[in-house]
Amino acid sequence: MSDIIRLPRKMPPVLALGGFLKNTICVIRGDQALLSQVHGDLGTPEAVAAFEASVAALVTEMGVPPLRVAHDLHPDFHSTRFAEALDLPTLPVQHHHAHAAAIAAEHGHDGPLLALTLDGFGLGPGNQAWGGELLLVDGAEYRRLSHLFPLAQPGGDLAARQPWRMGAAALHALGRGGEIASRFAQFPAAQRLGPMLDRRLNSPSTSSAGRLFDAACGLLGIHPVADFEGQAPVALEALATAPLVLEDGWRLDRGTLDFRPLLAALAGCDDAKQGANLFHGTLAAGMAEWARVAAETTGIDTVALGGGCFLNRVLTNDLSARLETAGLRPLTAQTLTPGDAALSLGQAWIAGHLGD
Repeated sequence: MSDIIRLPRKMPPVLALGGFLKNTICVIRGDQALLSQVHGDLGTPEAVAAFEASVAALVTEMGVPPLRVAHDLHPDFHSTRFAEALDLPTLPVQHHHAHAAAIAAEHGHDGPLLALTLDGFGLGPGNQAWGGELLLVDGAEYRRLSHLFPLAQPGGDLAARQPWRMGAAALHALGRGGEIASRFAQFPAAQRLGPMLDRRLNSPSTSSAGRLFDAACGLLGIHPVADFEGQAPVALEALATAPLVLEDGWRLDRGTLDFRPLLAALAGCDDAKQGANLFHGTLAAGMAEWARVAAETTGIDTVALGGGCFLNRVLTNDLSARLETAGLRPLTAQTLTPGDAALSLGQAWIAGHLGD
């Protein structure tokens, strides 16, 4: 059984294959987008089999052959390889463009909008690790206006499961790399991290909002080693009961949003609850200003909030209220998730805008 999202107009029949995590597929039939169940992460034979069965079932339900197939920009996803093996024109879609487009499709917003897209990782067009993006989106087109100040990920993918590493990266970004070994002395690898960051060894840069959350958790001692990705940020959200704003806790530098002043404050905070409130409130205030400045520059007053970080209700509610106070119109996920399970809808919306 597929979920149905009503679109504001009829669009060409297209197929979209989603991403890797929490995969879904989507097809467009007239003015309807039909979404599959969530298959899970496409790293198991069971998920892959469910994915391929859904493709066959939804293409049959379309009643006509799709004109094109959309997929994530990442070349190594099973969904990408599957798309490339079909006898159809393919459309690679940037991950955060798809997040923004999913929000637009759900709201039937068929025009330009700004988008704050915040998550853990999505591949950028130059193989960069994106995840904290301010985009201008108009159907099948998008432009990256700016992004979060990049942080290093010491140990690469390990940093997503070991927030203390992102805490160490934050200290290094503050010019305090010499404190890493003593502050995180319980972790033997901490002795090596300072020199590794100095030399930029195995420390890829990312604009990811998810890794910014992890940096805050690492500095506050919240799940320094997590059992699963996202465990620490969820715990951080649970501690935030009354968000506070650190004045001058961020900087807008030629459009790039830099929260290093906030990270410096968290590095000296010995109360995790206070730190959680300070982090959430300052993040919302800084991002509201970020969007307000972009709205003044572009003349666009609608702002989509997409990506897995917006599963955080404290951030979503606070930021939405601040955007409304600034005279902007926030669009948030309603019946669908803001996370990766909605990517296929966004991809289909973008592919449908290319016409027949």
